[in-house]
Parts: sequence; C-alpha cells; structure tokens
Amino acid sequence: MLRSMTGYGRSQKILNGRDILVEIRSVNHRYYEYSSRIPRAYAYIDDKLKALLKSGISRGKVEVSVTINNIEGKDTEIAINKGVAEGYVKALRSVAEELGLKDDLALSNLTKLPDVFTIQKTPDNEEEIWSDVSQVASEALERFVSMRITEGEKLRSDILEKADFILTMVAKVEELSPKTVENYRNRLYQKLSEVLEDKNVDEQRIVTEAAIFSEKVAVDEETVRLRSHIGQLKTMLSSEETIGRKLDFIVQEMNRETNTIGSKAQDLDITKIVVDVKAEIEKIREQIQNIE
Repeated sequence: MLRSMTGYGRSQKILNGRDILVEIRSVNHRYYEYSSRIPRAYAYIDDKLKALLKSGISRGKVEVSVTINNIEGKDTEIAINKGVAEGYVKALRSVAEELGLKDDLALSNLTKLPDVFTIQKTPDNEEEIWSDVSQVASEALERFVSMRITEGEKLRSDILEKADFILTMVAKVEELSPKTVENYRNRLYQKLSEVLEDKNVDEQRIVTEAAIFSEKVAVDEETVRLRSHIGQLKTMLSSEETIGRKLDFIVQEMNRETNTIGSKAQDLDITKIVVDVKAEIEKIREQIQNIE
C-alpha cells in the first residue's frame, strides 16, 4: 500500500498517575532520520522509542515529541527530618521554661517551621514508564501511519492520472511518426522534381532516401519502452512493498526515452508533445520524492 512520507500522529493518555502526550510528524527524506524532544529526566526511553517508530516507518525525516506530566504527586514523597524537629522542640521548651511561658507546643506548630519536612523525588520505575509511553506512542504511530496511507492514496491517484495522460500522448506520437516519413518523402520528391525540372525522378532514389530518413526518425522502440515503463510504474503503485526508490529509477528511464524521442523527432507536433510529456514526468518525479 502506497504511503506518503508526510504524516502526523498524536496520542494522549493518563496512565499510572502520568499525563503522557506523544506527537509524531515527518517530511520526505531519502532514509529514516530520527530526532526527538524528550524531557531530560526520561532520556533513557529514547533508544527504545526510536526502535519502536522504526518498526512502522522505513523512510522519512521523523520528529517525535514526548511530554510527561506527573499528577497526584506520584513522583514525590514527604520525609520528616526528625533531628531538626527534635531540635526545635527542645529549643522551644527551653525558652518557655526560662521565660515562664506556657508550654502549648503542638504538631501544627512544627509544620510551619523550616526544614522539618523535605520533599523528595521518588526513583523512576523505568519499566513502568516505558510501558506507558510505548502504549501511547504505539497509538500515535498507528494514527501517523494511517495518515501516511491516506496521503499516499491521493498521490497514487494523481500519478496514475498523469501516467494515463502520457500514454495518450505516446499514442499520438505513434500516429504522427509514420506521417513524418511520408511528408519527408513528398518534400524530397518535390525538391528533386524542381531540381531536375521534369517528372522523370528516380523513384528508387526516393525510396532509399526515405528509408534512411525513416531509420533516423523512427521512435517505435522508444515508444514501446516508454509504454513498458509506464506499465511497471502502475504495477509498482499497487505494490505492498516500499517502492519510493524503485519509482525514482523508473521515472528516470521514462525521461530518457522521452528525450530520445525528442532528439529524433523531425516534426513540430511531436516536439510539442514531447515538451508536454516531459512536464508530466517532472510532476511525477516531484511527487514520488514524497513516497515512502
């Protein structure tokens, strides 16, 4: 199934107290080129994420963005600094005794004092985090690939339309080519008649000259090969394999045969057709640059 190299996929889920967002986007590139934006604290998932995306993407410049926000305080724990608390209690009671104050010290008083409680980040459960991220990333990848397929089908339809147009032009060349030889034969006959100033023109000479000209301008082989290349192009567009590079080769061959037809053509109408065909081939070439 044809895929475009341009795509976008997004997924967001809350799993195990974490709000996880994964976005994947890509543009065309000859190979698989990966880049990521991942919070530094979770850099250890990068290689695994790269491998996961590679399983569903063969070509393209791919950028993935991962955001992980902890909710419900899952990544923190509160620790009591008992030594500091005991120091505060001893100091406060000592002051109360010395000044003759009532000892009304309560736990709520301690919570307002600095350094009694400390907030610590709990160690990451790396396996759990990767399991959650991979779940979200897999869903984003599925949507990403789906978009690539949709865009690929649009490319396929457009390329097929252009290929059919080229076939129509090839048929016109095949129709005009024999007439080019006949027109040359008539012009040659007329020219020789004018030179000789009579009608006793050597018919065999005309036939020979026309045959030589015919060989020079014959494009039968080129049109046959051009039709063959277009047939291969259409077959590849229905393939389930990655075909971007193969298509590039076929388009080069199509362009080569068209150039040869243009160099052989001794007819203005054929020359105009060749210009139109080359324009369509160039459009196809630009489109296949975005096929995976």
